[in-house]
Amino acid sequence: MNDLLKFIELPFIAALIGWFTNWVAIKMLFHPKKRIKVGFVEIQGVFPKRQKIFAEKLGSLVARELVSAHDIKEKINTIDREVKALIDNHIHTALSTKLKEAYPQIVMFVYNHLIRQFRDVTIKELEALIPLVLNMYKENLEKSLDVEATIAGKVSNFSSDKLEEIILSIMKRELKFVEVLGGVLGFTIGLIQAILINL
Repeated sequence: MNDLLKFIELPFIAALIGWFTNWVAIKMLFHPKKRIKVGFVEIQGVFPKRQKIFAEKLGSLVARELVSAHDIKEKINTIDREVKALIDNHIHTALSTKLKEAYPQIVMFVYNHLIRQFRDVTIKELEALIPLVLNMYKENLEKSLDVEATIAGKVSNFSSDKLEEIILSIMKRELKFVEVLGGVLGFTIGLIQAILINL
């Protein structure tokens, strides 16, 4: 009976040690948030200690792989077509409806084909102007928007609590899995040891 108790006890103790070790390791990713000196050794959580490096790497990754000023510039090209259609529709409504409401006396004396010609000329001028304005905006955007520096700056300025909250919101399930896995591996190793001891 005593041998059976030891046989059962060892895997559960090893499971507890495996789970606890992983739990401590995960906590040490974020804690302690401020440097603590213990003798000659300084202890600080991995993320608070390396927050600046993490911010720079994240900024670089986002700018290189996810979004860049060039991507935004390309998106503005699609907006160009949408803006032209919107302006065309707006001018047509303004001339055919709002002009009649605002100046009914003038519209009586102005023939429809003159209004159409006025609309065509206005749209043509605006269509020539829109690309110039958008190109100027795109050039300024590319010069002034540094995605990498913006993200790196924001992440560097997060408080340790905010950084922990963000990382945990993304990886909570995975980190919990690591804790459980520590327990499962500990139990398995403990079971193997118990079998080997009792052979």
